[in-house]
Amino acid sequence: MVNTKQQLAINLKNKWLALWPEAIETWSKYLKLSEPRFCTTKEEETREYLSSSFAMIRLDDHAVVISLRMVIENELENYPLEIMCHEIGHHVYCPADLTDSGRIIARIQRALPGYETYAPLVSNLYSDLLINDKLKREYGLKIDEVYAKIGGGSKDKMWTFYMRIYEILWGLTKGSLAKGEMDSLLEGDAQLGNRLIRSFSKDWLSGAGRFAALCYPYLIKERAMEVQRIMSVWMDASEAGAGADFPSGLTEVDDGELTDCKHPSLDDTANGGNPISSTQGGSIGQHREPFQYGQILKALGLKMSEEDITIQYYKERAAPHLIPFPTKENPVSKEPLMEGVDVWDISSPIENIDWFQTAMRSPIVIPGFTTVEQTYGYAEGSLPEKEPIDLDIYIDCSGSMPNPGYNVSYLALAGTIITLSALRVGARVQATLWSGTREFITTDGFISDEKQLLKIITGYLGGSTAFPIHILRDTYTNRKPTSRKVHILVVSDEGVTTMFDKDEKKNSGWKISELSLKNCGTGGTFVLNLYDDWKKDKDLVAASKQGWDIHRVNDWEALVKFAKEFSKKKYGEN
Repeated sequence: MVNTKQQLAINLKNKWLALWPEAIETWSKYLKLSEPRFCTTKEEETREYLSSSFAMIRLDDHAVVISLRMVIENELENYPLEIMCHEIGHHVYCPADLTDSGRIIARIQRALPGYETYAPLVSNLYSDLLINDKLKREYGLKIDEVYAKIGGGSKDKMWTFYMRIYEILWGLTKGSLAKGEMDSLLEGDAQLGNRLIRSFSKDWLSGAGRFAALCYPYLIKERAMEVQRIMSVWMDASEAGAGADFPSGLTEVDDGELTDCKHPSLDDTANGGNPISSTQGGSIGQHREPFQYGQILKALGLKMSEEDITIQYYKERAAPHLIPFPTKENPVSKEPLMEGVDVWDISSPIENIDWFQTAMRSPIVIPGFTTVEQTYGYAEGSLPEKEPIDLDIYIDCSGSMPNPGYNVSYLALAGTIITLSALRVGARVQATLWSGTREFITTDGFISDEKQLLKIITGYLGGSTAFPIHILRDTYTNRKPTSRKVHILVVSDEGVTTMFDKDEKKNSGWKISELSLKNCGTGGTFVLNLYDDWKKDKDLVAASKQGWDIHRVNDWEALVKFAKEFSKKKYGEN
């Protein structure tokens, strides 16, 4: 049964919905955006993942969600255009999409060392300033009255600073929104905030880090507890990525990201100078560490596991180095193959008419009705189909190797490049991550499951060093000559020589290695980070003589070049 409060919300829904077209046209008459999802009960709010905020946006499905129940509780029912236009502004102006939202978060995090967890709050404050300034100055909406309602006259230092920026932006009487004590330092910061919003209104990405630097002292002193409480009512973009897929382009550091975090008092561009755009320059060739990438995704509200985040990081890093998707050519015969006849019509050349077949059908020739022409096909060639070489990859993950989930692991990146390239051509992969004795993870066979393979390749063990000899033994001892051909690839350092120890059954590792090379069908490769005089190592020299192709790299980063070349050689089109 509908109660009184719910009925009020339902009635309000009809009034607000009628104003939605006007809210859309405030930004652009050409804008297409679905109607808001109005919630009138707590149950509806839960279904839309709306918690303490009366409004929110979702960048995955471009939705605007508004709780009319909470709108009434906060006495905001008379501000439909202000609230709806504000939410639309997040979709069309700032941040507009999930990738740009992530780029804002990245810059803000750099400007808040030790306080990175506040990045979603500061991002919301910053984008709200940009949107609200346009709505107030250009469209005359009563945004100041909305903030007077939700602020509740708070005298919190950071909230006072934030409200003072609005007062200066809009030429309001001092103290009309900002209710706390305003000393000369706060006044100066608010003036800088005003200039920053005006200077970077068209290049808001470049202003994000600068605004965060302006907020930093207040976060240190106040921990933003009161601001978070106040803003929780209208924290509409803090989890805009909830339910979305991974945004692209966030593993790379943007041009300007490392320099756009100055305090505005030290920056000419925020004091009336000409801002240098950072939105067009792209990447500077540097990449974030996996943990930084994860921090950004979590700040966007993406509900992803650490494992999924790590896998996505390496997939994105690997993408530029993968072989192209193969193209399949079907050779055709040179001579056409007659397949039958079809009706000739006047749109076809007259010489195409088969007069014999036409006369056979009817002695009376009626163009387009009794006239016919031959139809032809082509016979496929019979070139044999190439069978891709399967991959058996062993990645060293002992204690000397980085944790792929925290710092970039070039072993994991190289493994990802080669594995994804192999899968592209239809090869199957057996992946093994190994560390000490009985410390390994393996697919236990050749598979094509990308996620399962990358879960192993980007995993972490971090123990001692002992190659899992038994996996080689079990894979190749009784392998049939008719089995698919395999190439064995081992990524390691000098610890690879533990391959030649005895296994748990006292079998010689050398004999297992020799048998594996013989039965795999295409040999094996060691790619190793080794010292210059590695040829003095008798085990490595013996391994080379046994048939292992030893490829030395000077540092782990060189594995990327190796992986690209190896993938092209083994899985690229010839």
